[in-house]
Amino acid sequence: MGLCPLHGDRKPSFLVDPNKDLFFCYGCGRGGDVIRFAELYHQVKFPQALTLLRQWRGTGPLLQEVTRFYRMQLHRHSEAIAYLYQRGIRSLGLIEHMRVGYAPGGCLRGWLTQFGHSLSALRQAGLVTGVGYDAYMRRIVFPLEGNLYGRSISTSAPPHRFLPGSKGGLYFWSHARSYPEVILVEGLFDYAVLWQAGFQNVTCSLGTHLNARQFRQLCDGPRTVYVTFDADPNGSGQQATLCLSQRLRERGIHVRTVVLPDGHDPNSFFAAGGDARQFQALLESATL
Repeated sequence: MGLCPLHGDRKPSFLVDPNKDLFFCYGCGRGGDVIRFAELYHQVKFPQALTLLRQWRGTGPLLQEVTRFYRMQLHRHSEAIAYLYQRGIRSLGLIEHMRVGYAPGGCLRGWLTQFGHSLSALRQAGLVTGVGYDAYMRRIVFPLEGNLYGRSISTSAPPHRFLPGSKGGLYFWSHARSYPEVILVEGLFDYAVLWQAGFQNVTCSLGTHLNARQFRQLCDGPRTVYVTFDADPNGSGQQATLCLSQRLRERGIHVRTVVLPDGHDPNSFFAAGGDARQFQALLESATL
């Protein structure tokens, strides 16, 4: 018996029968098999739930191998280290914590096939293109829960890349949720500079649009959320902050809005010379 992940549970009410692969919540009254759980948890229909379950079952070991390979490449390529330094990421402890890697391109397929992974499996996972090239080329890589995020270090390629499938829950939520106050940022580089500066109560939503699971996680207990989205020139980050703050307040969550200097996100704030003391001042002046 544990806390139900399908609603804002405050005392154990969620029962799982591992022998029959069934679940039931005495709090919200929902139950069923593992497919029904995937439907409810990810808020998808039956075909999408099956796809998610297949991905979860089949790609886990493969992604672990990919993560290990990309981590080995990071310190072999000076352009990757230079890019991290430019973005304000300089702590070896942080790089280990986030398991940061580098995809140079042109070598992952050969590495994985020599260990018995078929080309069709690599294509299905999204690691290799239809014509057989590495999907991630010249990208800083961050492993996620069942996915990979790749940030291009080249201005000629699309900046962001994910594998097919869900981006998963909030980043390192198992750690952040233990704090009564949580800092929510958009991107992994924002997360990185805050963690490096000592703000370990930070989490990341990988964009301003939270999926259903991420929103439930923020509401899974009493806390204050410091929404720290980008101060975009076009106002998109500020608008997303207003919308999310209203939704959280409707669920009884305390929200404070952190106002960054115009045009900045947390990463650029620190990369431009901001420090922990200055960011703490922004937290203390956050608006209700």
